[in-house]
Amino acid sequence: MKLSVFTVVTPELTPEELVLAARRAGLDGVEWRFREIPAEAAGEAPSFWRHNKCSIDPSLPEEAWLRFKDITEAQGLEVVSVTPYLNSLDLEETERAFRAARLLGADMIRVGAAAYDGSRPYPDLYEATVRYLKEAETMAKHYGVKGVVETHHNTIAPSAGLTHRLVSHCSPDHIGVLFDPGNMVHEGYENFKMGLELLGPYLAHVHIKNAAWVPASPRGDGTSGWRSDWAPLAQGFVDFRLLLADLKSVGYDGYLGIEDFSGQYASGDLLAAYAQFIRERMEI
Repeated sequence: MKLSVFTVVTPELTPEELVLAARRAGLDGVEWRFREIPAEAAGEAPSFWRHNKCSIDPSLPEEAWLRFKDITEAQGLEVVSVTPYLNSLDLEETERAFRAARLLGADMIRVGAAAYDGSRPYPDLYEATVRYLKEAETMAKHYGVKGVVETHHNTIAPSAGLTHRLVSHCSPDHIGVLFDPGNMVHEGYENFKMGLELLGPYLAHVHIKNAAWVPASPRGDGTSGWRSDWAPLAQGFVDFRLLLADLKSVGYDGYLGIEDFSGQYASGDLLAAYAQFIRERMEI
């Protein structure tokens, strides 16, 4: 298995600083965040989801995207993916991401699954997402780039089982799954090995982060409340020794992408600490 970084977690680094830090940490690839910085966020401190300097702006001319391919490959790294936010199921935005991935030589993009907040029935969202994924599959064939659906809380794909239900309408050659056990701590937990066995050929990528449930403020009726929150890799619910063993048991040999939101480390330190953390556990 190889190591990568999803640049959402390095918001204060420029792209050039990121690829240098990734090479020094011994990583193998980069997953480029594909999202513009909102105009009103430009004066804010760097942050994961708003003022993220380590992102490709989709509105730039396509020739400007090539900078990210050039600086990545100049450090001996692979462009693993172009990673947009497509839960609105927008096909025009999806095709733009496929074009960017082909231009940069990436193997995959993250495609969407409908968000779920209870305002629309699951069956309606399921049908809309399946229609979208079939269109995305056609694009994937055309561009030669796989689309992956991430297991993610607050969507209709929070678990391996529900994600498999969506992608099973498509060929695993073109539509796969980004397995994210850290997200599944918040919502969608299943036995990881069972989920990986279910996904089979659809398993295309893995994200590495951790989370935990902690006591929340007592409710008005005196009962206890709980909330989920991000946690450092070594301190959350996910046992990474076990996860790595489970991945090996199903023959996974792809990328493990760091997406740590705990804030334990500054970006440059995070990559080196991540590489050491995972490689120590790979040896056990």
